Amino acid sequence: MTQTRDATGTLPVDVATMRATVAQVLPPDVTPVDLTTVETLTGLLCGHMQLLIPEIEQAAAGLPADDVPRYCALVSVGEARRKLAARPGLRPYDAVAHVRRLGRSLMALCDHYETLTGVRVCLACDQPLKPGETTRLFDHGSQSGGAAVSGRIHERCANTVRIR
Repeated sequence: MTQTRDATGTLPVDVATMRATVAQVLPPDVTPVDLTTVETLTGLLCGHMQLLIPEIEQAAAGLPADDVPRYCALVSVGEARRKLAARPGLRPYDAVAHVRRLGRSLMALCDHYETLTGVRVCLACDQPLKPGETTRLFDHGSQSGGAAVSGRIHERCANTVRIR
């Protein structure tokens, strides 16, 4: 797939690929326990985070200091940096727990990036929602109560099933 450069001459952030990587470690029942796979995923997640952090900081820099989304994004960046600096313990379970923590942090960074830049992705297929595309509102409460996923999906994705 060929990507086009944006107005600044840089390649756009591929949030869909980052989310697909996170989907390999979250939820707990899909997290691999093979240490070679865990190490590979740890490297991928760390690389994604290192690419996304400066993008979020740049987007936040243009907002007022008292802007709530800016503040939340920068707090998430600080937490992500702490997780990047952390090293798992010596037991195999420690590596699995570490990769899951990285996954949760990367997911939060993706959310903040989308909020700050106005980039929107389909909640069903993780592909960008382009201007002029037919979309529909997706508002889904969780079975545990309280938490909800809200956003938009492509019209073509409305009747598809997605297993996370």
